[in-house]
Amino acid sequence: MEKKTFAQKVDAFLMKDETFILLIMGAAAAIFAGTFMYIKFGTGAFNDIAIVQMLRDGLDGGDFAAAAGFAAGFLIARVLEGPLVGILDIGGSLMTGVGIGIPALLLSMGVTMPFDNILFALVTGAVIGLVLGAVIIGIRKLVPDGVAVGGTSIMMGAGNATGRYLGPMIIVAACQYNVWAGIGSIIGGAIFYKLGKEMTGGAILGAMILGAFFL
Repeated sequence: MEKKTFAQKVDAFLMKDETFILLIMGAAAAIFAGTFMYIKFGTGAFNDIAIVQMLRDGLDGGDFAAAAGFAAGFLIARVLEGPLVGILDIGGSLMTGVGIGIPALLLSMGVTMPFDNILFALVTGAVIGLVLGAVIIGIRKLVPDGVAVGGTSIMMGAGNATGRYLGPMIIVAACQYNVWAGIGSIIGGAIFYKLGKEMTGGAILGAMILGAFFL
């Protein structure tokens, strides 16, 4: 029996259904906790300003209809879409749905316990992630073979083709913002380019790392 390398063991672990659910639980817990931070301290939400403002309007005026309707609708659509195309849209399903939609629904019903402290928020987010992950895997297993991944290559191709042109723009923007962020962006982009990866990710990570140290 051939002995597997560490990389092969990691790949095998990441391809398990249980691992997907664990990852969703962790992401959902963090995002829900971010919303808790926003409600308590005014910062920390993982979302676009316009979408967070819907929640802010509900907190200020007591009407959560806009946030709940918009964000929860996104969540349902993305959960149904994920198993069919093979990609889970983190922005629509978790950041918008779990981070804004579900909190708005809970607050509209007067349920405030998940927002009383950070532990409650983390546990609530993890439970939500567990349910979402189980639903997605369940749908994927029920879909007939040959149907489940029909749109994956199209979505991945479109994302990569568009994203690769953003690298130089991100580097220029980082240089305009701050010299350290610019240097980090250049170094990160160059490393990713050398490794054959999309330089956009390297430019963003480089700017964030040096920016965190020197800003």
